[in-house]
Amino acid sequence: MATTTKADYYELLGVRRKATAKEIRQAYRKLARKYHPDLNPGDKSAEEKFKQIQEAYDVLSDSKKRGIYDQYGFYADNMPPPGAGGPGGYAPGPGGFPVDFGGFESAGGPGAGGSFRDIFSQFFTGMGGAGAHPQAVEVPADLEYQIDIDFWKAIRGTVEKISYTRLETCHTCRGSGKGAGTEQTCTACGGTGRRAQSTMGMRFNVTCPRCGGSGRLGSACPTCNGEGRVRRTETIDVRIPAGVDTGSRVRVPGRGNVPLPGSAPGDLYILTRVAPHPYFSRRGDDIYTSVPVTVGEAALGAKIEVPTIDGRALLRIPPGTASGQKFRLREKGVAPVRDPRHRGDQYVEVQIVPPSAVDERARQMLKDLGRFYDQDPRKEIFEKAAK
Repeated sequence: MATTTKADYYELLGVRRKATAKEIRQAYRKLARKYHPDLNPGDKSAEEKFKQIQEAYDVLSDSKKRGIYDQYGFYADNMPPPGAGGPGGYAPGPGGFPVDFGGFESAGGPGAGGSFRDIFSQFFTGMGGAGAHPQAVEVPADLEYQIDIDFWKAIRGTVEKISYTRLETCHTCRGSGKGAGTEQTCTACGGTGRRAQSTMGMRFNVTCPRCGGSGRLGSACPTCNGEGRVRRTETIDVRIPAGVDTGSRVRVPGRGNVPLPGSAPGDLYILTRVAPHPYFSRRGDDIYTSVPVTVGEAALGAKIEVPTIDGRALLRIPPGTASGQKFRLREKGVAPVRDPRHRGDQYVEVQIVPPSAVDERARQMLKDLGRFYDQDPRKEIFEKAAK
């Protein structure tokens, strides 16, 4: 019979075995945001993946649980074949304890208190005290919402109306998950929320399966079904400040998820994606444009008007300007969000437009103009190509 083993907790979170608590927490938050059921409605594989990373984080985020896990490993779902390791087919782990606990029953036999696997699982995941919500899992507190805005709204600022869904504390039960009516002390645990069980000569305190660790029995809140939180769709107006760019994050405090029932909500972050403009090109806080000039303007120099995000501006073209040459208009760029006093610049690239020779007289004038060139303009590129 093949042995089915659970995935290693470190591999589930994608961290090394010597990872710090901060690294484990960061890995968990990243995966939880990706696989949380609220963000993947109807996706059973994502829901199962979330349960696995939740279990892994429950163990690795607690120093005591992590120490036990590192020492004894985890259990398999099926008993390995005889002879696969020590006596009974179990390879002894550190300290002489079996690494694989699958298949062992309690000292009283089947049905007398559950398998060692059940107790081991509760030892890791059943640490909730009185008032805990067994079915409530921690979700990412902060939310992200992406909006598309046009170029001018990003430059000048705007107010956008958005609708999104978040988890908030249930107003009916105020996060307790309990319905109206008289509560009774749980008779199974005597109100402690914990029950003692013994297996293989070892004694464990596990979460009471009847009351879920609360020590009290009562009806669940009809609004949230005992979760303590409800999903709510909100429509709000968000002020987008002037100067945002693609990838900018606008924080709306207190508009995120309630990570656990009764806790304070996180924040909502608006991610902006700015549509390109047909003429202005933005790079950071600077604006880049190009402007066509005639041969005469480039040769003799001129003062021309160019478009900017503030309107028209005067640009001086010096005599002998070459095509592709760039000029800077100081503080004609974007005012950044963090420091609007220091604007970017606008860079204008000159593109010389040759005249269209439409008659013999115009062609003759161009030939006469060619006599003013005292050297071959392509000589330099051939010299570079020969090196």
